[in-house]
Amino acid sequence: MKRSRPPSRTRPSARTGSRPRSRSRSRSLNVRALVALAVMAASVAIALTMPVRLGLDLRGGTQIVLETKSTDTTKADREATDRTVEVLRGRIDALGVAEPTIVRSGENRVVVELPGVQDPKQAADVLGRTAQLTVHSVLGPAENPADAAEGKTEAAKDGERVLPDESGQSLRLKDATLTGQDVKGADARFDQQGGAGWHVTVDFKDSGSDRWAQVTGEAACNPAGDPKRRVAIVLDNKIISSPQVDPSVACGAGITGGSTQITGSFDDAEARELALLVKGGALPVPVETIEQRTIGATLGDEAINAGAWAAVIGTALTALFIIVVYRLMGALATVALLCYGLISYAALAAVGATLTLPGLAGFVLAIGMAVDANVLVFERAREEQAARTRPSTRSALTAGFRSAFSAIADSNITTLIAAALLFFLASGPVKGFGVTLGIGVLASMVSALVITRVLAEFAASRPAVFRRPRITGISSTGPVRDALLRRNPFLMRRPRRWLAASLVVLVVAGSGILVRGLNFGIEFTGGRLIEYSTATQVDPERARDALADAGFPRAVVQSSGDGDLTVRTEELTDAEAATVTKAVAELGGETEKVRDELIGPSLGEELRRDALIALGLALAAQLAYLAARFRLLFGTAAVGALAHDVVILVGVFAWLGKPIDGVFLAALLTVIGYSVNDSVVLFDRVRELLGKERKTPFDRLTNDAILQTLPRTVNTGMGAVLILASLAILADDSLTDFALALLIGVVVGTYSSVFTASPLAVELHGRDAGTRPARRGGGKGRGTARSGKPDRQTPASRTERQEVP
Repeated sequence: MKRSRPPSRTRPSARTGSRPRSRSRSRSLNVRALVALAVMAASVAIALTMPVRLGLDLRGGTQIVLETKSTDTTKADREATDRTVEVLRGRIDALGVAEPTIVRSGENRVVVELPGVQDPKQAADVLGRTAQLTVHSVLGPAENPADAAEGKTEAAKDGERVLPDESGQSLRLKDATLTGQDVKGADARFDQQGGAGWHVTVDFKDSGSDRWAQVTGEAACNPAGDPKRRVAIVLDNKIISSPQVDPSVACGAGITGGSTQITGSFDDAEARELALLVKGGALPVPVETIEQRTIGATLGDEAINAGAWAAVIGTALTALFIIVVYRLMGALATVALLCYGLISYAALAAVGATLTLPGLAGFVLAIGMAVDANVLVFERAREEQAARTRPSTRSALTAGFRSAFSAIADSNITTLIAAALLFFLASGPVKGFGVTLGIGVLASMVSALVITRVLAEFAASRPAVFRRPRITGISSTGPVRDALLRRNPFLMRRPRRWLAASLVVLVVAGSGILVRGLNFGIEFTGGRLIEYSTATQVDPERARDALADAGFPRAVVQSSGDGDLTVRTEELTDAEAATVTKAVAELGGETEKVRDELIGPSLGEELRRDALIALGLALAAQLAYLAARFRLLFGTAAVGALAHDVVILVGVFAWLGKPIDGVFLAALLTVIGYSVNDSVVLFDRVRELLGKERKTPFDRLTNDAILQTLPRTVNTGMGAVLILASLAILADDSLTDFALALLIGVVVGTYSSVFTASPLAVELHGRDAGTRPARRGGGKGRGTARSGKPDRQTPASRTERQEVP
């Protein structure tokens, strides 16, 4: 009886000790539940009140990138570009475009977005014209009219110049008396009573009013009909009006009142455009169009529908997969995925981000990342469940969330690094992909670590679930893990064989770069790309011959989408582009321009340079983070595997002849951030095992880490493949190559994390361990370390063991 008393005394204390822990768990669950409710409530409120702004590639319109140029008198610096922005904003407002966007980009660039504008020619003309308005006294007819016909407008003497008037007569003009700086405003008006039709009324400032009176007073001293009685109004070296001063104006008095009218054969559009240019003022520095993109409204609608279907079907397939694998926990994770979608949408609306077509793909891709975090947690919970003696499902889940947190954080941070590089170094729609990807990664962490945890722990604490642990999906280790535990293969027995296999794949894929070369898109080469939708399908060969006859022998013609035709040439003027359109229309009947992109050669060179910088920074940033977070050995192995993945992906695209453009760059940087996740999870497990089993040989320890994390790798890989396959099949044609690149990246990244990064780490560690005894000193130890032979006092079964530092 005495022996039975101690247990009876300790039981009450155990119960009383468990009550505070239970209350603490309950409080933690309540806090997380309140946080989850607050996040969801805020997301719903934002989603209902703040719509997401769609990019031009989704709603249609024109984007024009202008670059300011320095002159002899004015430098195109930040201040001059800001003044240019203000002048351009006035011109755009007068065009009547709904919801335009105009912002300075960098030191000397201006990005203009014009939703709904399908013909960029007029907009580009209005924006690009310097609008140098000047007023000149006429000195008489030109002695050599050929000078004006040949465009010789330079000064003859004392600032004189020769220009043709509206009728073609050449006039000698005195140096400018007034400039656009003297103009207060201008309006287009229609004279119904006088019958003058459309004209432009110009109002001058005080100083300009006196000068206008002076120049018209001097002209009035000449007889009627004499060319010297005319006043020439010049806009951008072109006489737009040269009216005679009315006979009622007295010599020397001039036209007072600070206002005048510009008359001519104007229609309403010409009069409004002229008034806009005069009123908008002169640009402080000239501007050059270096990039121009036009997306048809129908193409944007189709892209939205295709992307939405890809998201719905991809999410449904992924949800079905995780429900089959993880049962109740998988169903709860699916609910959390829906919450993730709402949180991501609300975050995009809250920060005012623009959702572009690549951004829509990033939104879909982040679903796979949200699945990744849930799979990490559930697999760790399965391990905890199997390792403990009759543990509860809730305690296994708690341990799973705690153990998986570091791997989730590390893998998501590496993806955030790639998203940040895309945001700061990319341009156009690809920049929107970086924003969406970053928001999606953060939202996926909230979804997995807060919402999924609240739902899972609440469900696991229900009595019905407690009595039936099999329905949770984490009570067993799963078929993949069971098969690995039964066979226990030693994959790292010969790491150099795996490295040799990786090298063969690397050489075969990389040789495509040398043999086929890279098919750079116009973002990197400069030029113009126009996509047409024709009434009847046009054979690319016939279109190529027709364009050669029209004067474009180097045009590249390809089929795209459902019978569309893509024409890629060197840089074209708008007139040359109209010739191309006419040639295509003659073959295909009614023709609609659905996409038009113009990239200047200087911008193409800059984008190529930025792409190389982004790639180098991505690899360096991953190495720096992994070396700081783990060890330099792990960081070197992971980045070596990443370089392997990059070369293979680029080489495969070279063999396939796929374009290397901005969207591919986005996919490549995403692969760098996404494929390193497998290596991060693996090395996180190696680090964990190092702390527990310091005497275990490093190759055996790495092998154990591979076998323990392989179920997670398989399950997350399946989730990503389902998402990307939906994008590749259902999404817009421009995203097919994007999804293909990511699919290749996921497959190659999964392989390289196990069979490239791991054996590389084993080899690097073996070399490091082999040199350390020599540095420490000691006779026998040095000989053993150099030769690799076992010490005589060491048992033969343990000859391969190395003490892990």
